[in-house]
Amino acid sequence: MKNAKIVVFPGSNCDTDCERALLQVGFKTERVWHRDSTIEKCDLIVIPGGFSFGDYLRAGAIAKASPIMSEVARHAERGTSVLGICNGFQILLEVGLLPGAMTRNASLQFICGEQWIRHDSNSSLALKKKVLKVPIAHGEGNFRIDDDGLRRLQDHDQIVFRYCNQEGVVSSATNPNGSVDNIAGVCSKNRRVLGMMPHPERACDPKLGSNDGADILRSFLNNRV
Repeated sequence: MKNAKIVVFPGSNCDTDCERALLQVGFKTERVWHRDSTIEKCDLIVIPGGFSFGDYLRAGAIAKASPIMSEVARHAERGTSVLGICNGFQILLEVGLLPGAMTRNASLQFICGEQWIRHDSNSSLALKKKVLKVPIAHGEGNFRIDDDGLRRLQDHDQIVFRYCNQEGVVSSATNPNGSVDNIAGVCSKNRRVLGMMPHPERACDPKLGSNDGADILRSFLNNRV
């Protein structure tokens, strides 16, 4: 059975949801506290959503200095898959495992609700659907990167998810937070690290409105980003 480690910070609030979702799709799970300095060999490291350290300064800015993040970086270099969800995505950006930065939503308001996203990478997650329904819940999800950085993401097929409508059409009208190029998720150049603002762990049961998130998490059973 594949093993997933869930990194927990003060203020994390999606770790239990992630644990249940990962168990559901077939992972063995274990939580790791942010002050720990080692992570045992595993197949996937998940940094869940929430408000690490209260999002003081800016989202993820304090969490990046936690001892565990150096170990996460070492695992990523050795080929372990890493998934950062919402606040986890913000932390991965702050620590430099992914390019870009997050700012406040264009509306300057916290947004929460169901969202359609389009899987736009040709060489990453093995998903059954091109368009998926996965909830969002964030106040700082406005992904920013300079023009050269955006071109590199596009050239290296690192834009994994874009915000869209139910038909998969990407436009300014389907962009909930103002992210450049409607970006909802990106991966590292070596395809081992994935950050996404939508919450796949909240879309793992049709009773909750969607099971599409389970497909995203299940893809990691094949050690793929």
